Amino acid sequence: MEEDLFQLKQLPVLKFRRTGESSRSEEDGISGEHEVQIEGVRTELEPVELGDGAAVPKEFANPTDDTFMVEDAVEAIGFGKFQWKLSVITGLAWANAMEMMILSILAPQLHCEWRLPSWQVALLTSVVFVGMMSSSTLWGNISDQYGRKTGLKISVLWTLYYGILSGFAPIYSWILVLRGLVGFGIGGVPQSVTLYAEFLPMKARAKCILLIEVFWALGTVFEVLLAVVVMPTLGWRWLLILSALPLLLFAGLCFWLPESARYDVLSGNQEKALATLKRIATENGAPMPLGKLVVSRQEDRGKMRDLFTPHFRWTTLLLWFIWFSNAFSYYGLVLLTTELFQAGDVCSISSRRQEVKAKCSLTCEYLTEEDYTDLLWTTLSEFPG
Repeated sequence: MEEDLFQLKQLPVLKFRRTGESSRSEEDGISGEHEVQIEGVRTELEPVELGDGAAVPKEFANPTDDTFMVEDAVEAIGFGKFQWKLSVITGLAWANAMEMMILSILAPQLHCEWRLPSWQVALLTSVVFVGMMSSSTLWGNISDQYGRKTGLKISVLWTLYYGILSGFAPIYSWILVLRGLVGFGIGGVPQSVTLYAEFLPMKARAKCILLIEVFWALGTVFEVLLAVVVMPTLGWRWLLILSALPLLLFAGLCFWLPESARYDVLSGNQEKALATLKRIATENGAPMPLGKLVVSRQEDRGKMRDLFTPHFRWTTLLLWFIWFSNAFSYYGLVLLTTELFQAGDVCSISSRRQEVKAKCSLTCEYLTEEDYTDLLWTTLSEFPG
Protein backbone atom coordinates (compact mmCIF):
# COMPACT_ATOMS: atom_id res chain seq x y z
CA MET A 1 0.00 0.00 0.00
CA GLU A 2 2.75 2.46 0.90
CA GLU A 3 4.56 1.69 -2.35
CA ASP A 4 1.38 2.34 -4.38
CA LEU A 5 0.85 5.66 -2.64
CA PHE A 6 4.43 6.63 -3.30
CA GLN A 7 4.01 5.92 -7.03
CA LEU A 8 0.77 7.87 -7.20
CA LYS A 9 2.43 10.87 -5.59
CA GLN A 10 4.85 10.97 -8.47
CA LEU A 11 1.98 11.45 -10.96
CA PRO A 12 0.68 14.90 -11.93
CA VAL A 13 -2.64 16.07 -10.63
CA LEU A 14 -4.99 16.95 -13.48
CA LYS A 15 -7.99 19.19 -13.07
CA PHE A 16 -10.95 18.14 -15.26
CA ARG A 17 -13.57 20.55 -16.37
CA ARG A 18 -17.14 19.69 -17.36
CA THR A 19 -16.32 20.14 -21.03
CA GLY A 20 -13.81 17.34 -20.79
CA GLU A 21 -10.73 19.57 -21.08
CA SER A 22 -7.82 19.00 -18.78
CA SER A 23 -5.18 21.29 -17.36
CA ARG A 24 -2.10 20.79 -15.22
CA SER A 25 -1.89 22.23 -11.72
CA GLU A 26 0.63 24.99 -11.56
CA GLU A 27 0.79 25.86 -7.85
CA ASP A 28 -0.09 24.09 -4.65
CA GLY A 29 -2.68 26.73 -3.83
CA ILE A 30 -4.89 26.04 -6.90
CA SER A 31 -8.25 24.70 -5.83
CA GLY A 32 -10.31 21.91 -7.38
CA GLU A 33 -7.61 19.21 -7.41
CA HIS A 34 -9.09 15.72 -7.33
CA GLU A 35 -8.49 13.18 -4.67
CA VAL A 36 -8.00 9.45 -5.30
CA GLN A 37 -9.55 6.72 -3.17
CA ILE A 38 -7.55 3.49 -2.90
CA GLU A 39 -9.00 0.58 -0.96
CA GLY A 40 -10.62 2.80 1.59
CA VAL A 41 -7.57 5.03 2.12
CA ARG A 42 -8.12 8.69 1.19
CA THR A 43 -5.06 10.72 0.43
CA GLU A 44 -4.32 13.91 -1.51
CA LEU A 45 -1.79 13.79 -4.28
CA GLU A 46 0.87 16.42 -4.58
CA PRO A 47 0.96 18.39 -7.83
CA VAL A 48 3.89 17.47 -10.04
CA GLU A 49 4.99 19.51 -13.04
CA LEU A 50 5.41 17.76 -16.39
CA GLY A 51 8.31 18.72 -18.59
CA ASP A 52 7.76 19.91 -22.12
CA GLY A 53 7.00 16.99 -24.37
CA ALA A 54 6.51 14.59 -21.47
CA ALA A 55 3.79 12.00 -21.99
CA VAL A 56 0.72 12.14 -19.79
CA PRO A 57 0.40 8.92 -17.74
CA LYS A 58 -2.14 6.45 -19.05
CA GLU A 59 -4.27 6.84 -15.93
CA PHE A 60 -5.14 10.36 -17.03
CA ALA A 61 -5.01 10.05 -20.82
CA ASN A 62 -8.12 9.76 -22.94
CA PRO A 63 -8.61 6.68 -25.12
CA THR A 64 -7.46 8.49 -28.24
CA ASP A 65 -4.01 9.20 -26.80
CA ASP A 66 -4.54 12.96 -26.46
CA THR A 67 -5.90 13.33 -30.01
CA PHE A 68 -9.34 12.68 -31.42
CA MET A 69 -11.10 12.93 -34.75
CA VAL A 70 -14.55 14.33 -35.50
CA GLU A 71 -15.95 10.81 -35.62
CA ASP A 72 -14.56 10.11 -32.13
CA ALA A 73 -16.18 13.28 -30.78
CA VAL A 74 -19.55 12.49 -32.35
CA GLU A 75 -19.48 9.02 -30.84
CA ALA A 76 -18.43 10.34 -27.41
CA ILE A 77 -21.05 13.10 -27.33
CA GLY A 78 -23.82 10.76 -28.47
CA PHE A 79 -27.38 11.42 -29.59
CA GLY A 80 -29.24 14.21 -27.83
CA LYS A 81 -31.10 17.49 -28.08
CA PHE A 82 -28.90 18.78 -30.89
CA GLN A 83 -29.67 15.79 -33.13
CA TRP A 84 -33.40 16.13 -32.46
CA LYS A 85 -33.33 19.76 -33.61
CA LEU A 86 -31.23 18.80 -36.62
CA SER A 87 -33.73 16.08 -37.52
CA VAL A 88 -36.57 18.58 -37.71
CA ILE A 89 -34.68 21.24 -39.69
CA THR A 90 -33.19 18.86 -42.26
CA GLY A 91 -36.56 17.12 -42.40
CA LEU A 92 -38.16 20.37 -43.56
CA ALA A 93 -35.83 20.33 -46.56
CA TRP A 94 -36.68 16.67 -47.13
CA ALA A 95 -40.37 17.58 -47.11
CA ASN A 96 -39.86 18.86 -50.65
CA ALA A 97 -41.93 15.81 -51.47
CA MET A 98 -44.69 18.39 -51.82
CA GLU A 99 -43.02 19.67 -54.98
CA MET A 100 -43.10 16.12 -56.36
CA MET A 101 -46.59 15.23 -55.19
CA ILE A 102 -48.02 18.35 -56.76
CA LEU A 103 -47.22 16.90 -60.18
CA SER A 104 -49.99 14.34 -59.87
CA ILE A 105 -52.47 17.10 -58.95
CA LEU A 106 -51.27 19.77 -61.37
CA ALA A 107 -51.22 17.57 -64.48
CA PRO A 108 -54.97 16.79 -64.70
CA GLN A 109 -55.85 20.36 -63.74
CA LEU A 110 -53.81 21.93 -66.55
CA HIS A 111 -54.95 19.21 -68.92
CA CYS A 112 -58.51 20.46 -68.45
CA GLU A 113 -57.92 24.18 -67.98
CA TRP A 114 -55.43 24.73 -70.80
CA ARG A 115 -56.67 21.89 -73.03
CA LEU A 116 -53.24 20.30 -73.19
CA PRO A 117 -52.68 17.15 -75.25
CA SER A 118 -51.41 14.10 -73.43
CA TRP A 119 -47.79 14.48 -74.53
CA GLN A 120 -47.60 18.02 -73.10
CA VAL A 121 -49.02 16.81 -69.79
CA ALA A 122 -46.40 14.05 -69.68
CA LEU A 123 -43.64 16.52 -70.57
CA LEU A 124 -44.66 18.77 -67.67
CA THR A 125 -43.89 15.92 -65.31
CA SER A 126 -40.79 14.64 -67.09
CA VAL A 127 -39.04 18.02 -67.15
CA VAL A 128 -38.85 18.03 -63.34
CA PHE A 129 -36.96 14.74 -63.32
CA VAL A 130 -34.70 15.91 -66.13
CA GLY A 131 -33.80 18.91 -63.97
CA MET A 132 -33.02 16.66 -61.01
CA MET A 133 -30.88 14.36 -63.11
CA SER A 134 -28.86 17.18 -64.65
CA SER A 135 -28.17 18.98 -61.36
CA SER A 136 -27.35 16.23 -58.88
CA THR A 137 -23.65 16.05 -59.76
CA LEU A 138 -23.35 19.84 -59.73
CA TRP A 139 -24.85 20.18 -56.26
CA GLY A 140 -22.58 17.41 -55.02
CA ASN A 141 -19.50 19.24 -56.30
CA ILE A 142 -20.68 22.53 -54.75
CA SER A 143 -21.20 20.83 -51.39
CA ASP A 144 -17.76 19.24 -51.51
CA GLN A 145 -16.07 22.50 -52.42
CA TYR A 146 -17.99 25.09 -50.39
CA GLY A 147 -19.60 23.05 -47.63
CA ARG A 148 -22.64 20.88 -47.00
CA LYS A 149 -24.61 23.74 -45.46
CA THR A 150 -23.80 26.10 -48.34
CA GLY A 151 -24.87 23.63 -51.02
CA LEU A 152 -28.05 22.77 -49.17
CA LYS A 153 -29.03 26.40 -48.56
CA ILE A 154 -28.50 27.40 -52.19
CA SER A 155 -30.47 24.44 -53.55
CA VAL A 156 -33.36 25.04 -51.14
CA LEU A 157 -33.52 28.76 -51.91
CA TRP A 158 -33.34 27.96 -55.63
CA THR A 159 -36.25 25.51 -55.32
CA LEU A 160 -38.22 27.94 -53.17
CA TYR A 161 -37.78 30.84 -55.61
CA TYR A 162 -38.74 29.00 -58.77
CA GLY A 163 -41.49 27.05 -56.99
CA ILE A 164 -43.23 30.29 -56.04
CA LEU A 165 -42.50 31.88 -59.42
CA SER A 166 -44.11 28.97 -61.29
CA GLY A 167 -47.42 29.93 -59.67
CA PHE A 168 -47.40 33.06 -61.85
CA ALA A 169 -46.71 31.30 -65.17
CA PRO A 170 -49.00 32.82 -67.82
CA ILE A 171 -48.66 30.10 -70.48
CA TYR A 172 -47.60 26.48 -70.83
CA SER A 173 -44.05 27.18 -72.03
CA TRP A 174 -43.35 29.34 -68.98
CA ILE A 175 -44.54 26.77 -66.47
CA LEU A 176 -42.60 24.09 -68.33
CA VAL A 177 -39.34 26.02 -67.92
CA LEU A 178 -40.04 27.06 -64.34
CA ARG A 179 -40.93 23.53 -63.19
CA GLY A 180 -37.76 22.30 -64.86
CA LEU A 181 -35.80 24.82 -62.77
CA VAL A 182 -37.63 23.59 -59.67
CA GLY A 183 -36.43 20.08 -60.50
CA PHE A 184 -32.91 21.47 -60.92
CA GLY A 185 -33.04 22.75 -57.33
CA ILE A 186 -34.57 19.56 -55.93
CA GLY A 187 -31.50 17.68 -57.15
CA GLY A 188 -29.46 19.28 -54.34
CA VAL A 189 -31.89 18.78 -51.46
CA PRO A 190 -30.59 15.24 -50.64
CA GLN A 191 -27.50 17.03 -49.29
CA SER A 192 -29.60 17.43 -46.15
CA VAL A 193 -29.16 13.70 -45.53
CA THR A 194 -25.38 14.01 -45.98
CA LEU A 195 -25.20 16.85 -43.46
CA TYR A 196 -27.50 15.01 -41.09
CA ALA A 197 -25.54 11.76 -41.21
CA GLU A 198 -22.23 13.44 -40.36
CA PHE A 199 -23.61 14.49 -36.96
CA LEU A 200 -25.04 11.07 -36.04
CA PRO A 201 -23.27 8.51 -33.83
CA MET A 202 -22.83 5.07 -35.33
CA LYS A 203 -25.55 3.35 -33.29
CA ALA A 204 -28.25 5.81 -34.36
CA ARG A 205 -27.15 6.49 -37.93
CA ALA A 206 -29.04 3.85 -39.92
CA LYS A 207 -32.25 4.21 -37.93
CA CYS A 208 -32.30 8.01 -38.04
CA ILE A 209 -31.55 8.27 -41.75
CA LEU A 210 -34.45 5.95 -42.49
CA LEU A 211 -36.77 7.71 -40.05
CA ILE A 212 -36.13 11.06 -41.74
CA GLU A 213 -38.15 9.60 -44.61
CA VAL A 214 -41.15 10.31 -42.38
CA PHE A 215 -40.85 13.93 -43.47
CA TRP A 216 -41.21 12.84 -47.09
CA ALA A 217 -44.45 11.07 -46.21
CA LEU A 218 -45.59 14.09 -44.20
CA GLY A 219 -44.92 16.29 -47.21
CA THR A 220 -47.04 14.14 -49.52
CA VAL A 221 -49.92 13.98 -47.03
CA PHE A 222 -49.78 17.73 -46.40
CA GLU A 223 -49.83 18.39 -50.14
CA VAL A 224 -53.02 16.39 -50.62
CA LEU A 225 -54.71 18.07 -47.64
CA LEU A 226 -53.63 21.45 -48.97
CA ALA A 227 -55.06 20.60 -52.39
CA VAL A 228 -58.41 19.66 -50.84
CA VAL A 229 -58.68 23.14 -49.31
CA VAL A 230 -57.00 25.28 -51.97
CA MET A 231 -58.01 23.80 -55.31
CA PRO A 232 -61.81 24.36 -55.07
CA THR A 233 -61.38 27.95 -53.85
CA LEU A 234 -58.06 29.53 -54.84
CA GLY A 235 -56.94 27.28 -57.70
CA TRP A 236 -53.70 25.64 -58.77
CA ARG A 237 -51.60 28.82 -58.76
CA TRP A 238 -52.03 29.30 -55.04
CA LEU A 239 -51.40 25.61 -54.54
CA LEU A 240 -48.00 26.00 -56.21
CA ILE A 241 -47.16 29.01 -54.03
CA LEU A 242 -48.31 27.47 -50.74
CA SER A 243 -46.50 24.21 -51.50
CA ALA A 244 -43.24 26.06 -50.86
CA LEU A 245 -44.12 26.55 -47.17
CA PRO A 246 -41.77 23.86 -45.74
CA LEU A 247 -38.84 25.22 -47.74
CA LEU A 248 -39.72 28.75 -46.63
CA LEU A 249 -39.70 27.57 -43.02
CA PHE A 250 -36.34 25.88 -43.57
CA ALA A 251 -34.92 29.09 -45.05
CA GLY A 252 -35.98 30.93 -41.90
CA LEU A 253 -34.39 28.37 -39.56
CA CYS A 254 -31.20 27.54 -41.45
CA PHE A 255 -29.27 30.24 -39.53
CA TRP A 256 -29.20 27.70 -36.66
CA LEU A 257 -27.87 24.97 -38.93
CA PRO A 258 -24.12 24.38 -38.42
CA GLU A 259 -21.64 23.41 -41.08
CA SER A 260 -20.48 19.82 -40.97
CA ALA A 261 -17.59 19.55 -38.51
CA ARG A 262 -16.11 16.81 -40.64
CA TYR A 263 -16.10 19.10 -43.68
CA ASP A 264 -14.52 21.95 -41.68
CA VAL A 265 -11.68 19.84 -40.34
CA LEU A 266 -10.94 18.36 -43.76
CA SER A 267 -10.90 21.90 -45.16
CA GLY A 268 -8.29 22.96 -42.62
CA ASN A 269 -10.68 24.96 -40.43
CA GLN A 270 -10.13 22.98 -37.25
CA GLU A 271 -11.05 25.83 -34.89
CA LYS A 272 -14.50 26.13 -36.44
CA ALA A 273 -14.98 22.36 -36.32
CA LEU A 274 -13.96 22.29 -32.65
CA ALA A 275 -16.37 25.13 -31.85
CA THR A 276 -19.19 23.19 -33.55
CA LEU A 277 -18.40 20.05 -31.56
CA LYS A 278 -18.31 22.02 -28.30
CA ARG A 279 -21.68 23.50 -29.19
CA ILE A 280 -23.13 20.02 -29.72
CA ALA A 281 -21.66 18.80 -26.43
CA THR A 282 -23.16 21.78 -24.59
CA GLU A 283 -26.63 21.25 -26.09
CA ASN A 284 -26.51 17.53 -25.35
CA GLY A 285 -25.12 18.03 -21.84
CA ALA A 286 -22.21 15.71 -22.60
CA PRO A 287 -18.43 16.16 -22.08
CA MET A 288 -16.02 16.74 -24.92
CA PRO A 289 -13.23 14.22 -25.52
CA LEU A 290 -9.81 15.19 -24.18
CA GLY A 291 -6.93 16.14 -26.38
CA LYS A 292 -6.45 17.85 -29.72
CA LEU A 293 -8.72 17.61 -32.75
CA VAL A 294 -6.89 16.09 -35.69
CA VAL A 295 -7.73 15.42 -39.32
CA SER A 296 -9.21 12.05 -40.14
CA ARG A 297 -6.84 9.48 -41.47
CA GLN A 298 -7.91 9.55 -45.09
CA GLU A 299 -6.48 8.09 -48.23
CA ASP A 300 -6.61 9.79 -51.62
CA ARG A 301 -10.09 10.92 -52.62
CA GLY A 302 -11.93 8.61 -54.94
CA LYS A 303 -12.90 9.38 -58.50
CA MET A 304 -15.94 8.52 -60.57
CA ARG A 305 -14.07 5.89 -62.53
CA ASP A 306 -13.26 4.04 -59.31
CA LEU A 307 -16.89 2.92 -59.20
CA PHE A 308 -16.23 0.78 -62.27
CA THR A 309 -13.07 -0.94 -61.13
CA PRO A 310 -13.37 -4.74 -60.91
CA HIS A 311 -13.77 -4.52 -57.14
CA PHE A 312 -16.79 -2.16 -57.21
CA ARG A 313 -18.25 -2.63 -60.69
CA TRP A 314 -21.04 -5.07 -59.86
CA THR A 315 -21.90 -3.32 -56.61
CA THR A 316 -22.26 -0.03 -58.46
CA LEU A 317 -24.48 -1.49 -61.17
CA LEU A 318 -26.61 -3.35 -58.63
CA LEU A 319 -27.15 -0.24 -56.49
CA TRP A 320 -28.04 1.80 -59.57
CA PHE A 321 -30.53 -0.83 -60.67
CA ILE A 322 -32.13 -0.99 -57.21
CA TRP A 323 -32.47 2.79 -57.06
CA PHE A 324 -33.86 2.97 -60.61
CA SER A 325 -36.41 0.24 -59.84
CA ASN A 326 -37.56 1.90 -56.62
CA ALA A 327 -37.85 5.34 -58.21
CA PHE A 328 -39.64 3.95 -61.27
CA SER A 329 -42.13 2.04 -59.13
CA TYR A 330 -42.75 4.81 -56.59
CA TYR A 331 -43.18 7.74 -58.96
CA GLY A 332 -45.00 5.55 -61.43
CA LEU A 333 -47.62 4.69 -58.81
CA VAL A 334 -47.88 8.24 -57.50
CA LEU A 335 -48.28 9.82 -60.91
CA LEU A 336 -50.49 7.03 -62.24
CA THR A 337 -52.99 7.38 -59.40
CA THR A 338 -54.64 10.53 -60.70
CA GLU A 339 -54.59 9.13 -64.24
CA LEU A 340 -56.67 6.22 -62.96
CA PHE A 341 -59.12 8.69 -61.44
CA GLN A 342 -59.65 10.09 -64.93
CA ALA A 343 -60.41 6.69 -66.42
CA GLY A 344 -63.86 7.94 -67.23
CA ASP A 345 -62.36 9.03 -70.56
CA VAL A 346 -62.59 5.46 -71.76
CA CYS A 347 -61.79 5.74 -75.43
CA SER A 348 -62.79 2.25 -76.51
CA ILE A 349 -66.49 3.00 -76.20
CA SER A 350 -66.49 4.41 -79.72
CA SER A 351 -66.34 2.13 -82.69
CA ARG A 352 -64.62 4.53 -85.04
CA ARG A 353 -60.92 5.18 -84.36
CA GLN A 354 -60.93 8.79 -85.55
CA GLU A 355 -63.62 9.75 -83.06
CA VAL A 356 -61.67 7.95 -80.36
CA LYS A 357 -58.62 10.18 -80.90
CA ALA A 358 -60.68 13.36 -80.78
CA LYS A 359 -62.46 12.29 -77.61
CA CYS A 360 -59.26 11.23 -75.83
CA SER A 361 -57.36 14.42 -76.56
CA LEU A 362 -60.10 16.91 -75.60
CA THR A 363 -62.18 15.29 -72.88
CA CYS A 364 -60.97 15.71 -69.31
CA GLU A 365 -62.21 15.37 -65.75
CA TYR A 366 -61.29 17.56 -62.80
CA LEU A 367 -60.31 15.77 -59.60
CA THR A 368 -63.23 15.49 -57.20
CA GLU A 369 -63.31 15.42 -53.40
CA GLU A 370 -63.62 11.66 -53.57
CA ASP A 371 -60.47 11.51 -55.73
CA TYR A 372 -58.55 13.54 -53.16
CA THR A 373 -59.73 11.20 -50.41
CA ASP A 374 -58.47 8.18 -52.35
CA LEU A 375 -55.20 9.98 -53.01
CA LEU A 376 -54.86 10.71 -49.30
CA TRP A 377 -55.20 7.02 -48.44
CA THR A 378 -52.51 6.24 -50.98
CA THR A 379 -50.07 8.70 -49.43
CA LEU A 380 -50.86 7.58 -45.85
CA SER A 381 -49.69 4.10 -46.79
CA GLU A 382 -46.12 5.42 -46.88
CA PHE A 383 -45.93 5.76 -43.08
CA PRO A 384 -45.77 2.02 -42.25
CA GLY A 385 -42.89 1.69 -44.70
